[in-house]
Amino acid sequence: MNYLGLSEKKLIPVVTELNTLLADYNMYYQKLRNFHWNILGKNFFDLHVQFEEMYTDARVKIDEIAERILTLQFHPMSSYSDYIKVSSINETSPLLKDEEMVEELLSDHRQILTQMRIVIENADNAKDEGTIDLIGAYVRELEKTSWMLNAWSKKTSDQLNKSMLEQEVA
Repeated sequence: MNYLGLSEKKLIPVVTELNTLLADYNMYYQKLRNFHWNILGKNFFDLHVQFEEMYTDARVKIDEIAERILTLQFHPMSSYSDYIKVSSINETSPLLKDEEMVEELLSDHRQILTQMRIVIENADNAKDEGTIDLIGAYVRELEKTSWMLNAWSKKTSDQLNKSMLEQEVA
């Protein structure tokens, strides 16, 4: 029974891309655990806590993505061997410096955000507002986390783009 009133044929690309996002989030989650366990140095306290917050958030999203796939009446991908094959997120050494860990996560965020936009595009084609709403919120949250990690990685002398301020003054 199609209780959502959506075309199963149009949902197949949505579910395929949601499964890819699920794989990405599982690989990302494990990388965050790796970094949480292996962070060393003067930034230990800040990053240890931040990585835990991030992997806790990723764990929730993993469950919600899988449940969305189930809501669409498909089976979610569920094995790490499949995640490794499908994901664009690669495993990483635990022997990175704190700055390298943050740089690696920002790179992963770009890949995950790209995948989220692909999901939204396919969901739009299927008129799947539930998926659009779910993933749209994820985009906003991951962009904010990316901004914060990027700000952490800057020097205090670095500046943001001032072009809008300069226009207002002129």
